[in-house]
Amino acid sequence: MRTLISTAFISLDGVVEAPGGEPGYRNAGWTFKEVDFLPEAYEIKGREQQEAEAMLLGRVSYEVFSPVWPDMEEFAGYKAMPKYVVSTTLAEQDLAGNWGPTTILRSLDEVAALKRTEGGPIIVHGSATLNRSLSDAGLIDRYHLLVFPLLLGAGKRLFSTTDKDAQRLRLVEHEVYANGLQKNVFDVVH
Repeated sequence: MRTLISTAFISLDGVVEAPGGEPGYRNAGWTFKEVDFLPEAYEIKGREQQEAEAMLLGRVSYEVFSPVWPDMEEFAGYKAMPKYVVSTTLAEQDLAGNWGPTTILRSLDEVAALKRTEGGPIIVHGSATLNRSLSDAGLIDRYHLLVFPLLLGAGKRLFSTTDKDAQRLRLVEHEVYANGLQKNVFDVVH
């Protein structure tokens, strides 16, 4: 069984929308506009590229990342890595030709089947809507959260508001940095 890891830049009030400056969100770019950069706070991002063996994305995040990430040196580890995009609307001809092998999954059942295959961890970047669905379906095994000392108010949230039983998490790694960022790594207790 493969481990499914959700990784996110998240504000203290749970917003994950447009951390890198994607257009259309009032506070776009909040990760670099509002908080001083400390390289050591981002160590986990490099480790994720070394440890993950596949990437899972929702359609919207795939469409944002695929034109940019293949040519970015800081994401070089992801270029040849197999990618899986969960979408009911994306077509094969919409896939980037320069970003390694990509497979379209049409349902959460297909994600569950992928998790049952042999291999290393699968990392989920961005993909707020997909993350909420994966969490509600009990498919996420670990969270890598970089929590920013910001309250952003409106915006896409990482966690759903579904009325469900409590989901217990176990803190397995944490650190606080001088700029107020917090690294929290949680395993989901299944």
